[in-house]
Amino acid sequence: MKIGIIVVLALFASAFAAHFLLSDPGYVVINFRGYLVEMSVPVLVFLTATLFALIWLLRKVIMAPRRIGAAAGRYRSVRSGRKMTLGMIEVAEGNFARGERLLARAASTSDSPLFNYLQAARAAHLQGRNERRDEWLRMAYQEVPEAANAVLLTQAEFQLDQGQLELALATLRRLDENSKDHGHALTLMGRLYFKLEDWSALRDILPRVTKHGQVKPETLNAWTVRIHRETLDHVSDGDALALAWKDVPKALKTDVSLLESYFKALMRAGLHERAEKELTAALKSSWRGPLVRLFGLVEGANASKQLKRAEGWLAAHSDDPDLLLSAARLCLRNELWGKARSYLETMISLRPSPEVYQEYGALLNRLGDTEAAADAYRDGLGMVAGSNLPALEYKAHH
Repeated sequence: MKIGIIVVLALFASAFAAHFLLSDPGYVVINFRGYLVEMSVPVLVFLTATLFALIWLLRKVIMAPRRIGAAAGRYRSVRSGRKMTLGMIEVAEGNFARGERLLARAASTSDSPLFNYLQAARAAHLQGRNERRDEWLRMAYQEVPEAANAVLLTQAEFQLDQGQLELALATLRRLDENSKDHGHALTLMGRLYFKLEDWSALRDILPRVTKHGQVKPETLNAWTVRIHRETLDHVSDGDALALAWKDVPKALKTDVSLLESYFKALMRAGLHERAEKELTAALKSSWRGPLVRLFGLVEGANASKQLKRAEGWLAAHSDDPDLLLSAARLCLRNELWGKARSYLETMISLRPSPEVYQEYGALLNRLGDTEAAADAYRDGLGMVAGSNLPALEYKAHH
């Protein structure tokens, strides 16, 4: 359409020019450095047009190789893209070997060979061909060295997928050396340290993970709690405990799992009176089962007074199994066997557990009812095993 319009306009222009030039062709004289050239205007126009046509043709000839090369490149690129698409489809459909071949063949002519090599590595990984997978990753790095982080991250994710935690950690540490504070790498490292239970290493990188990582706040909170719990669970003296508790963020000092570890540490360090006092205050502030259970384990200075406090709480929490267990344990400390038995039997009817059966069996043994004690131990073991155990044969000893 465009060429047709140009031709029509050219014809009109030619007809218009011919109308004037044929009636008077005109006369052109060119004098240059002693040379004189004479011609009519139509001849000048023809020569000028011919010159422009030759220039245009020469330009086309010069540009032809480049245009042919560009066209060939586009053809190869389109063909490579088609192979890559087919390869991705094959991998998605589970034809990993065929998909890997298509992706690898397309890499040499692809505009983005890195993607091809990474996807070929994934296809090899899905086949369990680790050597070939690593070879594709090596080629990806050689082809695009500036993509080292992408290659290392891909390798780490493959290693994680196969449960090669130590290898994945080594890969991530290498990435961390290349690119400090890489958000995704730090996130994966944090998760790995948590899974490996390397609390010291997790503590070291936690500030960086918090600042640069891509971890949800609730996960960071869980990691922080776990790190401080680990510290509290391993302190054995009052001074170390004081430092460990001071290190706990204020916002987490009401976390029940940290409080449980803290009070156990107090008891482990022999600070039972302090534990009783602080535990009582904590329960007054917030009634929580794990802390209630601990109250029965604290060896306060006055066992009778401690039992009285627990029984005072029973007025408001009469059906609380945790409080019943604590009251039973305090009765045992006060050698109130009958009352302890009553509390334990009430708890068994409300919420039986191996721990309760163990306390109940020990009490029955103390009371001389060994057959009933054996039954209690059997019931407790049955809860641990997940099935009822056969009754233990009791033989009286004379």
